[in-house]
Amino acid sequence: MTSLATIKSWTEQERPREKMIAGGCSSLSNSELLAILLRAGTKKSNAVELGRRLLSEAEGRLVNLSNFSIEALQRVEGVGPAKAVTIAAAFELGRRLESEPPSSYPVIDRSKTVADLMGPRLCNLPHEECWALYLNTAHRLVGMEQVSLGGTDKTVLDIKIIAKKALEKLASAVILVHNHPSGIRFPSKGDIERTSSLRKALEMFDIQLKDHIIIAGKKYFSFVDENY
Repeated sequence: MTSLATIKSWTEQERPREKMIAGGCSSLSNSELLAILLRAGTKKSNAVELGRRLLSEAEGRLVNLSNFSIEALQRVEGVGPAKAVTIAAAFELGRRLESEPPSSYPVIDRSKTVADLMGPRLCNLPHEECWALYLNTAHRLVGMEQVSLGGTDKTVLDIKIIAKKALEKLASAVILVHNHPSGIRFPSKGDIERTSSLRKALEMFDIQLKDHIIIAGKKYFSFVDENY
């Protein structure tokens, strides 16, 4: 078998799909899993080799590949719009799965609970996202949603929208969560100012801003824990 051989010419034990059926997902390498998403290779390389090429462009790390935009994926030879969209969709499903609340919404009683819930979604993003978590009087999560999407170092916060959503959900408290792609967990001056503005706005409706959590890689910062 040469490096340019098509996957169809491989033995069944070597083909990614058959290998997964026989041995489960864990039996496949990262490049083989990518090959299943890619479905087909090109005239120059098969799907597994194309998967290896993608990983090589990402320095061998899935976390890097997960942050490639659709445009960046298409810059890899052999990856067109359909393949790029499929890969991006798979990584997004993974992020959503990791941050999906359980069927019985959890009680948010400490900052670590928030970090465990939102960290997988936000920790590796190349841009800032801000989310609002809405809690009832028992501090149980009743809803969560993205409230802003920013660049690499800042995000715009619409305080009126957060207050409106909290009222619609009959929430008694809100926790704000956003990420720092820089990996620096401490709040900026803008973070502090926006937190203060949101706290004052929510107080007008008898809604508490319970905490503001900053996710920075595997670390996090809690305004409450740090007495901010």
